[in-house]
Amino acid sequence: MMSESNNTQINFVLNGQPVKAHVQTHHSVLDVLRNTFELYGARESCGQGLCGCCTVIVDGKSVSGCLALAADLDGTQVETVEGLDASGQLDPVQQAFIDCGAFQCGFCTSGFLLMSKQLLASNPNPTESEIKHYLAGNLCRCAAYPEIIQAVRLAADRINAGSQA
Repeated sequence: MMSESNNTQINFVLNGQPVKAHVQTHHSVLDVLRNTFELYGARESCGQGLCGCCTVIVDGKSVSGCLALAADLDGTQVETVEGLDASGQLDPVQQAFIDCGAFQCGFCTSGFLLMSKQLLASNPNPTESEIKHYLAGNLCRCAAYPEIIQAVRLAADRINAGSQA
């Protein structure tokens, strides 16, 4: 049973929607996303913030959801992989990952998608070296790295073509 002293209400914007949650001081961002909002895209793999599987975007910055405390979400804007197709249409990065077969088991895919989208927002035409460097904190145990890099390039080309139209 939760004691009142350890139970805190937080309010934040989740994938564009204002939400509130009751969390305990030890709850991680992953705990609240999974247990309160039933969002399972961010996954815990290493539990040490080293693999990128639990990546979420908080106020425009990537965060390891397994390490970050849920209480720190109060007043923030949180984006998860589930928010990428909020318009009912796949994000260009999602579509490029599908078109390039840039996943095998899919466990790491949500982290790669969010980081790739963040990369392209800050650098719309990254080189292969820049893509590798930016995504270095994400691990794919299936070794789909060539396809992931290809997908990021394809997404960049499509996004850039769309902005020129």
